[in-house]
Amino acid sequence: MGPGEGRLDVARVRGLFPGLSDGFVHADGPAGALLPESVVLAVAQAMRVPVADRGGVFPASARGEGLVASARAAVADLVGGVSTGVVLGANTTSLTYTMARALARTWRPGDEVVVSRLDHDANIRPWVQLAERSGALVRWAEVDIETGELPDWQYDELLTPRTRLVAVTAASSALGTRPDVPAIARRAHEVGALVFVDGVHAAPHGLLDVTALGADFLAVAADRWCGPHVAALVADPDLLADLHPEKLLPVPDRVPDRFESGTVAFELLAGVAAAVDHLAGLSEEATGSRRDRLRTSMAAVTAYESDLFEWLDQALRAMRHVQVLGSPARTTPTLSFTVAGMRPRQVAVELSRRGICAWDGDFYARELFDALGVNEEGGAVQLGLMHYNTAEEVGYLVDSVAGLRPR
Repeated sequence: MGPGEGRLDVARVRGLFPGLSDGFVHADGPAGALLPESVVLAVAQAMRVPVADRGGVFPASARGEGLVASARAAVADLVGGVSTGVVLGANTTSLTYTMARALARTWRPGDEVVVSRLDHDANIRPWVQLAERSGALVRWAEVDIETGELPDWQYDELLTPRTRLVAVTAASSALGTRPDVPAIARRAHEVGALVFVDGVHAAPHGLLDVTALGADFLAVAADRWCGPHVAALVADPDLLADLHPEKLLPVPDRVPDRFESGTVAFELLAGVAAAVDHLAGLSEEATGSRRDRLRTSMAAVTAYESDLFEWLDQALRAMRHVQVLGSPARTTPTLSFTVAGMRPRQVAVELSRRGICAWDGDFYARELFDALGVNEEGGAVQLGLMHYNTAEEVGYLVDSVAGLRPR
């Protein structure tokens, strides 16, 4: 038994994923996970029967209403929210822009917004751009370039009574860093600021709790936790009721519908609920409500992935020709690295020739990689593990990276 195996029945788990039949080692999870058969079937079934837009008096419209309600309930269970506070959308970037525009309508010149260099650009650029338009000041939380940490103590100096919003990630998809979001949120709330948390990369690797995080807004994306390309934004319905986004006149003014622009992809919403059910069923010992089953299964996922990742991380750091970026104390099973004498694209090509899926570039962490000084050389190479990866695959990853040499 290799490191990490035994926490989950990985053979059973892998049997749920038809995409693994391609023979590649899929270490590209941070950019999008594989789909289990249950999600594929749920989407296909939703496309086999008539489904119409909501608001009609006939069965096809009722099916559309049911798919929306099921997806909202599933996301609420995933993050510990309530379904009436779940806004659905095509992707987190679009949802963040929608919320940024709505919030910025309340900002005035001299107000302040705090963003972090650690974040994906989708949780930076909307806030920066809307702050500029409203005359608000942008303050930056900086990353420790040696460790890749986002120290929470710096927020004592960044926050003022004029701070209106703090945007921060629950986990970096580039370095894996997990900041102390509750500590940051507590400081923000003390000055009356709202907290927008990017939970996209954190959600696949451990159970999220929107209340425990201190998040006023929490963004997640189903394609990161084995679902289709659908995103969700979770907030307190009372908070959403105080915000008024731009929308078409016929769109209902009720929450959360007022934040959802255009017709949703109903068939994909079936996959959202199926993906949450997939996560809840990963541990055969999980019982109780879906939230209870998620708690048990995600604890097993965290333990399993952590053991595998410790092996991968330590092995790569021991290689003289490899530089792993950062060394965060709390991390997801994700890392970025460079290889001496090779550009990241060259490394990715060589790994692909060896049957390994790995991304190269800046992974939309442009501010972070500028701070780390790696963008001039093409960024870095990213490896990220999921609950369907095995110890055998990690061993192959280690051997493959060890064998990389500049041409």
